Amino acid sequence: IYENEEIRNMYTALGVTVGTLDDPKALNLVKLRYHKLIIMTDADVDGSHIATLILTFIYRYMKELVEQGYVFIAQPPLYLVKKGKEQAYAWTEEQRKSLVEKIAGGKEDSVNIQRYKGLGEMNSEQLWETTMNPNTRTLKRVTIESAAEADRIFSMLMGDEVAPRREFIESHAKYAKLDI
Repeated sequence: IYENEEIRNMYTALGVTVGTLDDPKALNLVKLRYHKLIIMTDADVDGSHIATLILTFIYRYMKELVEQGYVFIAQPPLYLVKKGKEQAYAWTEEQRKSLVEKIAGGKEDSVNIQRYKGLGEMNSEQLWETTMNPNTRTLKRVTIESAAEADRIFSMLMGDEVAPRREFIESHAKYAKLDI
């Protein structure tokens, strides 16, 4: 895996190497350049899958970053609800409905609802305000437990055993929202 150019670039950008005096396989954080590694993906199902892949890699090869509390996941909103000059962001369908109720008395046709299919649909000001500005963004710290769960799910979905994968897909299909 260390032969992969993108992986080498990531290690170089972070300033980490493999190997310490105590353990030749441990991640060496002596020259770590950043104490916040923020994973920023789209707020939809595809973004969640990408975040799971990244978390799995970090958990397997850079676990020390998680153990030190340096890994975060940005939480971009799914919706912008606007009526006149009043606007608010929503991260879930339930929050969107609540905002429509609050701003427009539940009348959806009287508000403008923008659903973000991806980070690229936000203009630079919206992306800064919701996801990048340290004063207003929402970050979720990754714990060993959440990274281990991402690793477990990834291993199950990509593994050779069909039955657990089928069971997972069937039990989680109700949460999928197709964007077609």
